[in-house]
Amino acid sequence: MNKKKNKYYLGWRKKNTTPTLSEVFSSIPVYTQNIWKKIYAFTGPGLLISVGYMDPGNWATDIAGGSKFGYMLLSVICISNFFAIILQHLSIKLGIVCERDLAQACRDHYPPMVSFILWILCEIAISACDLAEIIGSVIALKLLFKIPILWGVFITATDVLIILFFQYKGFRYIESIVATLIFIILVCFIFELIHSKPEITEILKGIIPNTEIINNYRSFYISIGILGATVMPHNLYLHSSIIQTRKYPRTIKGKKMAIKYATIDSTFSLLLAFFINASILIISAATFHKFGYTEVSDITEAHKLLTPIIGSSLSGVLFALALLASGQNATIAGTLSGQIVMEGFINIKLKPWIRRLITRLIAIIPAIIVTIIYGEKGTSELLIISQIILSIQLIFTIIPLVNFTGDHDKMGLFTNGPILKITSWIITIVVIILNMFLLYNTLIRGNYFKI
Repeated sequence: MNKKKNKYYLGWRKKNTTPTLSEVFSSIPVYTQNIWKKIYAFTGPGLLISVGYMDPGNWATDIAGGSKFGYMLLSVICISNFFAIILQHLSIKLGIVCERDLAQACRDHYPPMVSFILWILCEIAISACDLAEIIGSVIALKLLFKIPILWGVFITATDVLIILFFQYKGFRYIESIVATLIFIILVCFIFELIHSKPEITEILKGIIPNTEIINNYRSFYISIGILGATVMPHNLYLHSSIIQTRKYPRTIKGKKMAIKYATIDSTFSLLLAFFINASILIISAATFHKFGYTEVSDITEAHKLLTPIIGSSLSGVLFALALLASGQNATIAGTLSGQIVMEGFINIKLKPWIRRLITRLIAIIPAIIVTIIYGEKGTSELLIISQIILSIQLIFTIIPLVNFTGDHDKMGLFTNGPILKITSWIITIVVIILNMFLLYNTLIRGNYFKI
Protein backbone atom coordinates (compact mmCIF):
# COMPACT_ATOMS: atom_id res chain seq x y z
CA MET A 1 0.00 0.00 0.00
CA ASN A 2 1.33 3.43 -0.98
CA LYS A 3 1.36 5.37 2.30
CA LYS A 4 1.50 8.73 0.49
CA LYS A 5 -1.89 8.02 -1.08
CA ASN A 6 -3.45 6.63 2.05
CA LYS A 7 -4.77 9.68 3.92
CA TYR A 8 -6.85 7.94 6.59
CA TYR A 9 -5.05 4.87 7.91
CA LEU A 10 -1.38 5.91 8.18
CA GLY A 11 -1.41 6.14 11.96
CA TRP A 12 -3.10 2.81 12.73
CA ARG A 13 -1.28 -0.38 13.62
CA LYS A 14 -3.99 -2.38 11.79
CA LYS A 15 -5.26 -1.29 8.40
CA ASN A 16 -8.44 -3.36 8.18
CA THR A 17 -10.93 -3.45 11.04
CA THR A 18 -14.27 -5.24 10.93
CA PRO A 19 -16.98 -2.84 12.15
CA THR A 20 -18.75 -3.45 15.44
CA LEU A 21 -22.51 -4.13 15.24
CA SER A 22 -21.70 -5.61 11.83
CA GLU A 23 -25.28 -6.85 11.41
CA VAL A 24 -26.48 -3.26 10.97
CA PHE A 25 -23.34 -1.71 9.43
CA SER A 26 -24.16 0.54 6.45
CA SER A 27 -27.76 -0.71 6.52
CA ILE A 28 -29.64 2.62 6.36
CA PRO A 29 -29.50 4.25 2.89
CA VAL A 30 -28.69 7.94 2.50
CA TYR A 31 -30.24 9.76 -0.45
CA THR A 32 -27.73 12.44 -1.39
CA GLN A 33 -29.89 14.55 -3.73
CA ASN A 34 -32.45 16.02 -1.33
CA ILE A 35 -31.46 18.00 1.78
CA TRP A 36 -34.52 16.98 3.82
CA LYS A 37 -34.07 13.33 2.94
CA LYS A 38 -30.44 13.58 4.05
CA ILE A 39 -31.47 15.17 7.35
CA TYR A 40 -34.04 12.40 7.87
CA ALA A 41 -31.52 9.68 6.94
CA PHE A 42 -29.03 10.91 9.54
CA THR A 43 -31.67 11.53 12.23
CA GLY A 44 -31.55 8.79 14.86
CA PRO A 45 -28.04 8.27 16.24
CA GLY A 46 -28.18 11.66 17.95
CA LEU A 47 -31.47 10.77 19.65
CA LEU A 48 -30.00 7.48 20.82
CA ILE A 49 -26.99 9.34 22.21
CA SER A 50 -29.13 12.02 23.85
CA VAL A 51 -30.84 9.52 26.17
CA GLY A 52 -27.60 9.27 28.14
CA TYR A 53 -27.96 12.96 28.93
CA MET A 54 -31.39 12.58 30.51
CA ASP A 55 -30.98 9.27 32.36
CA PRO A 56 -31.86 8.67 36.05
CA GLY A 57 -28.34 9.66 37.06
CA ASN A 58 -29.15 13.16 35.84
CA TRP A 59 -32.36 13.09 37.85
CA ALA A 60 -30.53 12.38 41.11
CA THR A 61 -27.87 15.06 40.65
CA ASP A 62 -30.28 17.67 39.27
CA ILE A 63 -32.89 17.14 41.97
CA ALA A 64 -30.18 17.42 44.64
CA GLY A 65 -28.68 20.50 42.99
CA GLY A 66 -32.02 22.25 42.47
CA SER A 67 -33.32 21.61 45.98
CA LYS A 68 -30.10 22.71 47.70
CA PHE A 69 -28.94 25.60 45.54
CA GLY A 70 -31.96 26.71 43.53
CA TYR A 71 -31.15 27.71 39.97
CA MET A 72 -27.41 28.27 40.59
CA LEU A 73 -26.19 25.03 38.96
CA LEU A 74 -27.99 25.70 35.66
CA SER A 75 -24.69 27.15 34.44
CA VAL A 76 -23.02 23.79 35.09
CA ILE A 77 -25.63 22.00 32.97
CA CYS A 78 -25.17 24.60 30.22
CA ILE A 79 -21.37 24.27 30.19
CA SER A 80 -21.56 20.47 30.36
CA ASN A 81 -23.93 20.42 27.39
CA PHE A 82 -21.48 22.54 25.37
CA PHE A 83 -18.74 20.04 26.25
CA ALA A 84 -21.02 17.21 25.10
CA ILE A 85 -21.76 18.83 21.73
CA ILE A 86 -18.04 19.25 20.97
CA LEU A 87 -17.06 15.76 22.13
CA GLN A 88 -19.89 14.01 20.28
CA HIS A 89 -18.83 15.87 17.12
CA LEU A 90 -15.31 14.47 17.54
CA SER A 91 -16.78 10.99 18.05
CA ILE A 92 -18.75 11.35 14.80
CA LYS A 93 -15.61 12.43 12.92
CA LEU A 94 -13.60 9.49 14.19
CA GLY A 95 -16.25 6.95 13.21
CA ILE A 96 -16.92 8.40 9.75
CA VAL A 97 -13.37 9.25 8.67
CA CYS A 98 -11.45 6.27 10.07
CA GLU A 99 -14.34 3.78 9.95
CA ARG A 100 -13.43 2.74 13.47
CA ASP A 101 -15.31 3.28 16.69
CA LEU A 102 -13.36 4.70 19.62
CA ALA A 103 -12.79 1.27 21.19
CA GLN A 104 -11.33 -0.11 17.95
CA ALA A 105 -9.20 3.00 17.56
CA CYS A 106 -7.72 2.45 21.02
CA ARG A 107 -7.05 -1.21 20.23
CA ASP A 108 -5.38 -0.34 16.92
CA HIS A 109 -3.22 2.43 18.44
CA TYR A 110 -2.20 1.51 22.00
CA PRO A 111 -0.21 -1.53 23.18
CA PRO A 112 -2.42 -4.53 24.11
CA MET A 113 -1.99 -4.04 27.87
CA VAL A 114 -3.03 -0.36 27.71
CA SER A 115 -6.00 -1.26 25.55
CA PHE A 116 -7.00 -3.99 28.01
CA ILE A 117 -6.85 -1.57 30.98
CA LEU A 118 -8.96 0.97 29.07
CA TRP A 119 -11.51 -1.78 28.38
CA ILE A 120 -11.73 -2.72 32.07
CA LEU A 121 -12.19 0.94 33.06
CA CYS A 122 -14.86 1.34 30.43
CA GLU A 123 -16.74 -1.75 31.63
CA ILE A 124 -16.69 -0.36 35.18
CA ALA A 125 -18.11 2.93 33.89
CA ILE A 126 -20.85 1.18 31.92
CA SER A 127 -21.75 -0.88 34.98
CA ALA A 128 -21.93 2.30 37.07
CA CYS A 129 -24.12 3.91 34.44
CA ASP A 130 -26.39 0.89 34.23
CA LEU A 131 -26.65 0.86 38.00
CA ALA A 132 -28.10 4.38 37.86
CA GLU A 133 -30.45 3.48 35.02
CA ILE A 134 -31.69 0.27 36.61
CA ILE A 135 -32.28 1.91 39.99
CA GLY A 136 -34.20 4.69 38.25
CA SER A 137 -36.36 2.23 36.32
CA VAL A 138 -37.18 0.04 39.32
CA ILE A 139 -38.08 3.08 41.42
CA ALA A 140 -40.43 4.17 38.62
CA LEU A 141 -42.00 0.70 38.46
CA LYS A 142 -42.58 0.79 42.21
CA LEU A 143 -44.07 4.29 42.10
CA LEU A 144 -46.39 3.44 39.20
CA PHE A 145 -47.33 -0.19 39.86
CA LYS A 146 -46.13 -0.95 43.43
CA ILE A 147 -43.68 -3.56 42.09
CA PRO A 148 -40.99 -4.55 44.66
CA ILE A 149 -37.49 -3.24 43.96
CA LEU A 150 -35.83 -6.63 43.37
CA TRP A 151 -38.54 -7.80 40.96
CA GLY A 152 -38.19 -4.49 39.15
CA VAL A 153 -34.50 -5.22 38.53
CA PHE A 154 -35.31 -8.50 36.76
CA ILE A 155 -38.14 -6.93 34.76
CA THR A 156 -35.89 -4.10 33.61
CA ALA A 157 -33.17 -6.54 32.54
CA THR A 158 -35.60 -8.66 30.56
CA ASP A 159 -37.58 -6.00 28.73
CA VAL A 160 -34.46 -4.23 27.44
CA LEU A 161 -33.25 -7.50 25.90
CA ILE A 162 -36.66 -7.94 24.29
CA ILE A 163 -36.53 -4.42 22.82
CA LEU A 164 -33.01 -4.98 21.49
CA PHE A 165 -34.19 -8.25 19.92
CA PHE A 166 -36.02 -6.16 17.33
CA GLN A 167 -32.70 -4.89 16.05
CA TYR A 168 -32.66 -7.81 13.61
CA LYS A 169 -35.53 -6.08 11.77
CA GLY A 170 -33.35 -3.02 11.30
CA PHE A 171 -31.64 -0.37 13.40
CA ARG A 172 -34.45 2.06 12.59
CA TYR A 173 -36.74 0.05 14.89
CA ILE A 174 -34.47 0.74 17.86
CA GLU A 175 -34.22 4.43 16.94
CA SER A 176 -38.02 4.68 16.62
CA ILE A 177 -38.56 3.15 20.07
CA VAL A 178 -36.03 5.57 21.57
CA ALA A 179 -37.64 8.56 19.81
CA THR A 180 -41.07 7.58 21.15
CA LEU A 181 -39.78 7.33 24.73
CA ILE A 182 -38.05 10.72 24.39
CA PHE A 183 -41.35 12.25 23.23
CA ILE A 184 -43.06 10.84 26.34
CA ILE A 185 -40.36 12.35 28.58
CA LEU A 186 -40.65 15.69 26.79
CA VAL A 187 -44.44 15.87 27.21
CA CYS A 188 -44.21 14.94 30.89
CA PHE A 189 -41.65 17.64 31.65
CA ILE A 190 -43.45 20.36 29.72
CA PHE A 191 -46.47 19.66 31.96
CA GLU A 192 -44.32 19.71 35.12
CA LEU A 193 -42.49 22.85 34.02
CA ILE A 194 -45.68 24.80 33.33
CA HIS A 195 -47.29 23.81 36.64
CA SER A 196 -44.17 24.45 38.76
CA LYS A 197 -44.22 28.14 37.69
CA PRO A 198 -40.46 28.84 37.77
CA GLU A 199 -39.08 32.38 38.01
CA ILE A 200 -37.70 33.42 34.61
CA THR A 201 -35.31 36.03 36.03
CA GLU A 202 -33.82 33.45 38.41
CA ILE A 203 -33.38 31.01 35.53
CA LEU A 204 -31.45 33.63 33.54
CA LYS A 205 -29.27 34.37 36.59
CA GLY A 206 -28.62 30.66 37.05
CA ILE A 207 -27.25 30.30 33.53
CA ILE A 208 -24.44 32.75 34.42
CA PRO A 209 -21.55 30.94 36.23
CA ASN A 210 -21.20 31.76 39.93
CA THR A 211 -17.94 31.50 41.93
CA GLU A 212 -19.97 30.09 44.84
CA ILE A 213 -20.17 26.82 42.89
CA ILE A 214 -16.43 26.21 43.37
CA ASN A 215 -16.15 27.74 46.83
CA ASN A 216 -18.86 25.49 48.30
CA TYR A 217 -17.74 21.86 48.40
CA ARG A 218 -21.31 20.54 48.38
CA SER A 219 -22.23 22.47 45.24
CA PHE A 220 -18.90 21.53 43.65
CA TYR A 221 -19.49 17.86 44.46
CA ILE A 222 -22.91 17.90 42.79
CA SER A 223 -21.46 19.87 39.87
CA ILE A 224 -18.95 17.08 39.22
CA GLY A 225 -21.86 14.64 39.36
CA ILE A 226 -23.74 16.76 36.81
CA LEU A 227 -20.66 16.77 34.56
CA GLY A 228 -20.42 12.98 34.85
CA ALA A 229 -24.14 12.60 34.19
CA THR A 230 -24.13 14.99 31.23
CA VAL A 231 -20.98 14.01 29.34
CA MET A 232 -21.25 10.23 29.22
CA PRO A 233 -18.02 8.37 28.33
CA HIS A 234 -19.77 5.35 26.86
CA ASN A 235 -21.73 7.65 24.52
CA LEU A 236 -18.48 8.55 22.79
CA TYR A 237 -17.87 4.87 22.04
CA LEU A 238 -21.49 4.37 21.02
CA HIS A 239 -21.75 7.34 18.66
CA SER A 240 -18.56 6.51 16.78
CA SER A 241 -20.03 3.08 16.03
CA ILE A 242 -23.72 3.64 15.28
CA ILE A 243 -23.03 6.52 12.87
CA GLN A 244 -21.59 3.81 10.64
CA THR A 245 -25.07 2.30 10.25
CA ARG A 246 -25.63 4.97 7.56
CA LYS A 247 -24.84 3.99 3.96
CA TYR A 248 -23.14 7.16 2.81
CA PRO A 249 -20.45 7.22 0.06
CA ARG A 250 -17.09 6.30 1.57
CA THR A 251 -15.35 9.10 -0.33
CA ILE A 252 -13.94 12.47 0.79
CA LYS A 253 -17.09 14.24 -0.42
CA GLY A 254 -19.36 11.60 1.10
CA LYS A 255 -17.59 11.74 4.45
CA LYS A 256 -17.79 15.55 4.57
CA MET A 257 -21.52 15.29 3.92
CA ALA A 258 -21.93 12.59 6.57
CA ILE A 259 -20.06 14.62 9.22
CA LYS A 260 -22.17 17.71 8.46
CA TYR A 261 -25.57 16.03 8.75
CA ALA A 262 -24.59 13.74 11.61
CA THR A 263 -23.44 16.82 13.56
CA ILE A 264 -26.78 18.55 12.87
CA ASP A 265 -28.59 15.48 14.24
CA SER A 266 -26.30 15.28 17.26
CA THR A 267 -26.46 18.99 18.13
CA PHE A 268 -30.25 19.20 17.86
CA SER A 269 -30.70 16.05 19.95
CA LEU A 270 -28.32 17.31 22.65
CA LEU A 271 -30.13 20.67 22.80
CA LEU A 272 -33.34 18.70 23.36
CA ALA A 273 -31.59 16.75 26.11
CA PHE A 274 -30.38 20.04 27.60
CA PHE A 275 -33.97 21.29 27.80
CA ILE A 276 -35.09 18.14 29.62
CA ASN A 277 -32.03 18.02 31.86
CA ALA A 278 -32.36 21.69 32.79
CA SER A 279 -36.09 21.22 33.37
CA ILE A 280 -35.40 18.68 36.11
CA LEU A 281 -33.23 21.16 38.02
CA ILE A 282 -35.62 24.07 37.37
CA ILE A 283 -38.63 22.08 38.65
CA SER A 284 -36.65 21.06 41.74
CA ALA A 285 -35.63 24.68 42.36
CA ALA A 286 -39.14 26.06 41.73
CA THR A 287 -40.80 23.57 44.07
CA PHE A 288 -38.50 22.04 46.71
CA HIS A 289 -35.98 24.88 47.15
CA LYS A 290 -38.65 27.58 46.98
CA PHE A 291 -40.72 26.00 49.76
CA GLY A 292 -37.78 25.20 52.02
CA TYR A 293 -37.23 21.52 51.14
CA THR A 294 -33.50 22.01 50.60
CA GLU A 295 -32.38 18.47 51.42
CA VAL A 296 -34.36 16.60 48.75
CA SER A 297 -32.01 14.30 46.85
CA ASP A 298 -34.02 11.08 46.78
CA ILE A 299 -36.19 10.43 43.71
CA THR A 300 -38.89 8.71 45.77
CA GLU A 301 -39.04 11.63 48.19
CA ALA A 302 -39.23 14.06 45.28
CA HIS A 303 -42.17 12.11 43.86
CA LYS A 304 -44.03 12.28 47.18
CA LEU A 305 -43.50 16.02 47.59
CA LEU A 306 -44.21 17.04 44.00
CA THR A 307 -47.96 16.42 43.97
CA PRO A 308 -48.88 18.46 47.10
CA ILE A 309 -46.54 21.33 46.11
CA ILE A 310 -47.70 21.62 42.50
CA GLY A 311 -51.29 20.82 43.43
CA SER A 312 -51.99 18.32 40.65
CA SER A 313 -52.39 14.57 41.18
CA LEU A 314 -51.23 14.04 37.60
CA SER A 315 -47.79 15.51 38.32
CA GLY A 316 -46.66 12.51 40.38
CA VAL A 317 -47.83 10.03 37.73
CA LEU A 318 -46.11 11.91 34.90
CA PHE A 319 -42.95 12.26 36.99
CA ALA A 320 -42.78 8.47 37.47
CA LEU A 321 -43.72 7.80 33.83
CA ALA A 322 -40.94 10.08 32.58
CA LEU A 323 -38.51 8.36 34.96
CA LEU A 324 -39.47 4.93 33.60
CA ALA A 325 -39.12 6.07 29.97
CA SER A 326 -35.77 7.66 30.83
CA GLY A 327 -34.44 4.50 32.48
CA GLN A 328 -35.58 2.25 29.64
CA ASN A 329 -34.04 4.48 27.02
CA ALA A 330 -30.74 4.72 28.84
CA THR A 331 -30.47 0.96 29.35
CA ILE A 332 -30.95 0.40 25.61
CA ALA A 333 -28.05 2.77 24.88
CA GLY A 334 -25.96 1.29 27.69
CA THR A 335 -26.41 -2.28 26.50
CA LEU A 336 -25.49 -1.33 22.92
CA SER A 337 -22.41 0.46 24.28
CA GLY A 338 -21.43 -2.69 26.13
CA GLN A 339 -21.57 -4.67 22.89
CA ILE A 340 -19.46 -2.10 21.06
CA VAL A 341 -16.86 -1.84 23.83
CA MET A 342 -16.48 -5.62 24.12
CA GLU A 343 -16.11 -6.10 20.37
CA GLY A 344 -13.95 -3.03 19.87
CA PHE A 345 -11.41 -3.49 22.66
CA ILE A 346 -10.96 -7.26 22.80
CA ASN A 347 -12.30 -8.22 19.36
CA ILE A 348 -14.75 -10.86 20.60
CA LYS A 349 -17.17 -11.88 17.85
CA LEU A 350 -20.29 -13.52 19.22
CA LYS A 351 -23.88 -13.89 18.08
CA PRO A 352 -25.79 -10.66 18.77
CA TRP A 353 -28.11 -12.13 21.43
CA ILE A 354 -25.14 -13.69 23.30
CA ARG A 355 -23.27 -10.38 23.24
CA ARG A 356 -26.31 -8.58 24.64
CA LEU A 357 -26.79 -11.17 27.37
CA ILE A 358 -23.14 -10.98 28.50
CA THR A 359 -22.99 -7.19 28.50
CA ARG A 360 -26.31 -7.02 30.32
CA LEU A 361 -25.14 -9.47 33.00
CA ILE A 362 -21.98 -7.42 33.59
CA ALA A 363 -24.19 -4.53 34.65
CA ILE A 364 -27.16 -6.35 36.17
CA ILE A 365 -25.23 -8.46 38.71
CA PRO A 366 -23.82 -5.45 40.64
CA ALA A 367 -27.27 -3.84 40.46
CA ILE A 368 -28.90 -6.91 42.01
CA ILE A 369 -26.29 -7.05 44.80
CA VAL A 370 -26.69 -3.36 45.60
CA THR A 371 -30.49 -3.64 45.53
CA ILE A 372 -30.51 -6.61 47.91
CA ILE A 373 -28.15 -4.88 50.36
CA TYR A 374 -29.56 -1.35 50.29
CA GLY A 375 -33.11 -1.65 48.97
CA GLU A 376 -34.55 1.85 48.67
CA LYS A 377 -32.28 3.29 51.36
CA GLY A 378 -29.36 5.19 49.94
CA THR A 379 -30.41 4.80 46.30
CA SER A 380 -30.03 8.54 45.67
CA GLU A 381 -26.46 8.57 47.00
CA LEU A 382 -25.65 5.48 44.95
CA LEU A 383 -26.98 7.25 41.86
CA ILE A 384 -24.75 10.27 42.48
CA ILE A 385 -21.71 8.10 43.25
CA SER A 386 -22.26 6.31 39.92
CA GLN A 387 -22.09 9.69 38.19
CA ILE A 388 -18.81 10.49 39.98
CA ILE A 389 -17.37 7.21 38.64
CA LEU A 390 -18.50 8.16 35.14
CA SER A 391 -16.92 11.59 35.49
CA ILE A 392 -13.56 10.06 36.47
CA GLN A 393 -13.73 7.54 33.60
CA LEU A 394 -14.38 10.45 31.25
CA ILE A 395 -10.67 11.39 31.49
CA PHE A 396 -9.62 8.04 30.00
CA THR A 397 -12.14 8.45 27.17
CA ILE A 398 -11.64 12.09 26.19
CA ILE A 399 -7.83 12.00 25.93
CA PRO A 400 -7.70 9.24 23.26
CA LEU A 401 -10.60 10.82 21.34
CA VAL A 402 -9.05 14.30 21.24
CA ASN A 403 -5.62 12.84 20.47
CA PHE A 404 -6.86 10.67 17.56
CA THR A 405 -9.01 13.35 15.89
CA GLY A 406 -6.13 15.85 16.14
CA ASP A 407 -3.62 13.46 14.55
CA HIS A 408 -3.04 14.24 10.85
CA ASP A 409 -1.64 10.76 10.18
CA LYS A 410 -4.97 9.27 11.29
CA MET A 411 -7.46 11.86 10.05
CA GLY A 412 -5.77 13.32 6.97
CA LEU A 413 -7.87 16.14 5.50
CA PHE A 414 -10.32 15.81 8.39
CA THR A 415 -7.86 16.61 11.19
CA ASN A 416 -9.25 19.00 13.80
CA GLY A 417 -8.60 22.63 12.86
CA PRO A 418 -6.71 24.96 15.23
CA ILE A 419 -9.83 26.35 16.97
CA LEU A 420 -11.44 22.93 17.44
CA LYS A 421 -8.14 21.43 18.57
CA ILE A 422 -7.59 24.15 21.20
CA THR A 423 -11.21 23.97 22.37
CA SER A 424 -11.17 20.19 22.71
CA TRP A 425 -7.92 20.23 24.70
CA ILE A 426 -9.25 22.99 26.97
CA ILE A 427 -12.31 20.79 27.66
CA THR A 428 -9.97 17.88 28.40
CA ILE A 429 -7.85 19.92 30.80
CA VAL A 430 -10.93 21.31 32.60
CA VAL A 431 -12.33 17.81 33.08
CA ILE A 432 -8.99 16.53 34.41
CA ILE A 433 -8.56 19.44 36.84
CA LEU A 434 -12.11 19.12 38.18
CA ASN A 435 -11.73 15.39 38.72
CA MET A 436 -8.32 15.68 40.35
CA PHE A 437 -9.72 18.29 42.72
CA LEU A 438 -12.61 15.97 43.54
CA LEU A 439 -10.25 13.05 44.25
CA TYR A 440 -8.06 15.29 46.43
CA ASN A 441 -11.04 16.39 48.51
CA THR A 442 -12.34 12.85 48.77
CA LEU A 443 -9.15 10.90 49.49
CA ILE A 444 -6.83 13.45 51.12
CA ARG A 445 -9.16 15.83 52.95
CA GLY A 446 -11.57 13.06 53.88
CA ASN A 447 -14.68 14.60 52.27
CA TYR A 448 -16.10 11.27 51.21
CA PHE A 449 -19.22 10.91 49.12
CA LYS A 450 -21.46 13.07 51.24
CA ILE A 451 -23.91 15.59 49.88
